[in-house]
Amino acid sequence: MSKASHNDIETLYRAILSLRTTDEARKFFRDLLTETEIKEFAERWKAARMLARGVPYTKIIDETGLSSTTVARVARWVKKGTGGYRLALRRTGVTK
Repeated sequence: MSKASHNDIETLYRAILSLRTTDEARKFFRDLLTETEIKEFAERWKAARMLARGVPYTKIIDETGLSSTTVARVARWVKKGTGGYRLALRRTGVTK
């Protein structure tokens, strides 16, 4: 399998941005990803929301089933990533 080019990745982002409703997003992501991949993404998003609310790592691990390494990685990106998590957390009302 060849690696996706920068253009392929940008085209994917544009396709995501073209979706208008939760139902459209649900259909697109279900066609694009396996159910397991969707659940993994959802658990990372849950961990980010919990971290933003100050929930301890141990509780996040217990509730999500994520490894401590994954929770630490999500925490690092929430704090020092490119700002994507922080932006989404603000826009969804989790943080100000």
